[in-house]
Amino acid sequence: MTLRTQHDKPVYVRLRETIADAIMAGKFSDGDPLPSVRALAAEEQANPLTVAKAYQGFQDEGLIVVKRGVGMFVAAGARARLRDSERSRFLKEEWPEIRARMNRLGIDASELLERERA
Repeated sequence: MTLRTQHDKPVYVRLRETIADAIMAGKFSDGDPLPSVRALAAEEQANPLTVAKAYQGFQDEGLIVVKRGVGMFVAAGARARLRDSERSRFLKEEWPEIRARMNRLGIDASELLERERA
């Protein structure tokens, strides 16, 4: 995992995005253990308290479960819930800006699809 390069966001938000991306990409499946706070902090060169804050947000949302004395695990259905949430956010927040830029540049969606097939 590596933090996304958008430095305009707080570190714990970038950590959440990194963890979410890893879950959605299948690096961690439902029921898989997540790196410990200390291990992830060392890997991402972040403060352990910041990593704990990122994990706490996922725990509050029911996306990870904590087994005392064992560690943190990806909750059942977390990947699907994250994907649905990201998809919704993309369609509401990012897509309108992308579509507006495509219109300004005179790019048609079918042109993009043709490039993808080539």
